[in-house]
Amino acid sequence: MAVSNTTTLNDLLPSIVAEALFVASEKSIMRGLVRNYTLAPGQGKTVTVPIYPKVTAAGLTEATAPSSTTVSTDGATLTVSEVGLLATISDLAMMASSSNVVADIGRLFGEAVARKMDTDLMALFMSFGTNQVGGVSTAATPALIFQAIAKLRSQGYDTSNDCAIVLHPNVAYDVASTLTSTFAAPASAVGNSALENGFMGMLGGVPVYQSSLVPLETGSAAAGDYACGIFHKDALGLAMMQDIKIETQRQATVRGYDIVGSAIYGVGELYDNAGVRGIFDSSIE
Repeated sequence: MAVSNTTTLNDLLPSIVAEALFVASEKSIMRGLVRNYTLAPGQGKTVTVPIYPKVTAAGLTEATAPSSTTVSTDGATLTVSEVGLLATISDLAMMASSSNVVADIGRLFGEAVARKMDTDLMALFMSFGTNQVGGVSTAATPALIFQAIAKLRSQGYDTSNDCAIVLHPNVAYDVASTLTSTFAAPASAVGNSALENGFMGMLGGVPVYQSSLVPLETGSAAAGDYACGIFHKDALGLAMMQDIKIETQRQATVRGYDIVGSAIYGVGELYDNAGVRGIFDSSIE
């Protein structure tokens, strides 16, 4: 009896894996903006990130021993868990479709896991409690963005490197609207870029990203109040135990295949002072 198995159907699985990993890499913005940690099998479900405090040097008196400085570390713990989804595809659907159904499902799974990672990381913007700008009735402006950048610099961070601004598109509209206003010198490099292609590029030396996954501000009953993030890479962490994995399993009773996509990761806030919470009310909602 002829049997179709993973050997005879070997062209299917590699196409799923390649497509899913490619889409996740292209669609996810947050992964490259935060600290990444890898957990190998057998190392438990948590990773603890030690955080050293700033210490201050003082003047010394000749021939006199300086006072001893106590150095105490704090720590942030990231706990990993599984995320995933399942689809069952019938043989008839696969054979009757003009497209590669398996590859399409792989694409959907990759995008879904990538969005889940971004969603979990952006939800942490609301954890930034030390520094914040704006308010639930305040529209975003370049001045408020510069204020957030100033707050990061006041904490000792070099905002010309490893920092990012992540705005909801409806909030980014208000910033772009101000930049392209006739009262705001739209002939500037940033203003011209926003007029030509909607890309603000960098503000105050910090790249600006837009994502519809930026969360609504917790506790606000009004629509359009978003919790955006202006942060250094040290603010948030992503612990990865298993990247996106695609598996297939034959279900003879339904004459089809189960396709499962999953990943094992955890997210958490590392250092609160490294992030600024931007609470902005969109003018178009």
